[in-house]
Order: sequence, then structure tokens, then C-alpha cells
Amino acid sequence: MKLTIVIVSYNVRTFVAQCLDSVQKASEGIDGVEVFVVDNASSDDTVDYIGTHYLWVRLIANDDNLGFSRANNIAIRQAEGEYVLLLNPDTIVAEPTLRECVSFMDAHPQAGGLGVRMHNADGTLAPESRRAIPSPWVSCLKMLGFTKRYYMSHLSWDEPGRIEVVSGAFFMLRHQALDQVGLLDEDFFMYGEDIDLSYRLLKGGWENWYHPSDIVHFKGESTQKSSFRYVHVFYQAMLIFFRKHYGHQSFLFTVPVKLAIYFRAALALIDIIRQKLHL
Repeated sequence: MKLTIVIVSYNVRTFVAQCLDSVQKASEGIDGVEVFVVDNASSDDTVDYIGTHYLWVRLIANDDNLGFSRANNIAIRQAEGEYVLLLNPDTIVAEPTLRECVSFMDAHPQAGGLGVRMHNADGTLAPESRRAIPSPWVSCLKMLGFTKRYYMSHLSWDEPGRIEVVSGAFFMLRHQALDQVGLLDEDFFMYGEDIDLSYRLLKGGWENWYHPSDIVHFKGESTQKSSFRYVHVFYQAMLIFFRKHYGHQSFLFTVPVKLAIYFRAALALIDIIRQKLHL
């Protein structure tokens, strides 16, 4: 088996269907592809629809919303592919992309992770296609609005390049590398798990790469960003990552970053309250 594709869905039946349609076309020419859809207890008709219209998909229906990491890990443990692709349901994969990415991984045996050129729904390029590890210094710069380092803006959009963080929206992994560094950290319910895994790949001696193959990412269709739960989960993920990988660093570094995270979370909650009051 060459490639295992894992898609985690939650109340996005229309999006996951168009994602699967694009995956089916993009998989042509690859010798051995299996596709998992892991549904996190959707309240819409995702499970029935996928089970009826996509018989070639290995469907796993969870009884509860287990979060992104746990749901992916369920399928990864069953994956037989040499490469494992974590793919968001709110994406459309261009027809050459999977073949190009598999060929790139074949030609670069030290590549543990691979990301692609992501386009927003309006056609603009998504800066999170290439990211740096959010070290205390990089995090402080980003919090202050200086994002060039974090988004690795020095890299060309049209050439492959070494990066530090691969986006979880399209994260192709070498199965051998996963076996070495471990699966997604299930302390992350949603958000941050891709940064954590990317960092562990680098620390394990693997390389992370960006490749100029294309997908469209309809960001956040499976989450409600105007909710208290979103704010809590997003900023909690930032704190988990920071405690896990940088908690040992100097008090002078850790305190400002943690305060900045809490400050940004408070601003986001205030904005949500303001919006609700105007409804």
C-alpha cells in the first residue's frame, strides 16, 4: 500500500463529500490508496451519506467527539500505507497534487513531513502553508504583529523548500517517521497538534518540506470560531505546546509569552461578547 488518507469529519457532510470527490480523482495513478473517514459523532447525515455514496471509503463512526488527534490516531493505527496523509474535510485537492507529493517523498528519504501550497476560498495564498516553530522569540514577534519569520516569508511559493511546521490541513507523513516519533499527541483536542508533531519530527532527525502542489482550504468550516469553546480550545493548545517544549526555559521568556497568550485569549472573548450583544 502506497498511501493512506485520513479525513476527520464533524458536521461537514457537504465539504467532506466534495473533498472525497477530489481525492478520488487525485488518487488515479498511485499504486495502492486507502481512504479513511473518521466521523466525530456528527449530528448531520455525514455517516449515512458517506456509507451510502462512498463505498470505497473505510468509515469509522465514533460515538463521541474525540477531537482531532484521537480521531486521526484511530485510523493511523490501522493504516497500511507507506505514507499517511492527514487531510482536512474542508479541502479540495488538485488532480496532480497527490502524485506529485508521493513522488517527492519517494525522492527525499529524509522527508518525514510534507505540506503544500494552500489557497484560501478567495484564491489568495494561505501564509500558514509554510511556518516556523513558535519558539518564545518567534511567538513574541508574531504576537506583536511581526509575522515574516513565523510564516517563513523568505521562501519561494513556486519551489520546494525546507520548513519547520506542516499544516494539519494537508500533512503527508512517512509512516516510518511516525513509527519513530509517535502519533499525534492526544492532549491536543484540536489545534496545535500539527505544530507539536512537526517539531517532534525535526527533533527525531527528519526533515519537513513545503511543495508547490495545490489545494484549496475552506478554513474552519468544521469549527465555529465565534464561540467561547473555540477560543478556549485554540489558546489552550498554545499553552500545551509551550509548556511541553519550552516550559524549562528562563522565567524571563516563559512569563511574557504566557501573558501574551492569555491577553490574546481575553481580547478574543471580549470581541465575542461584543458581537453577541449586538445581535
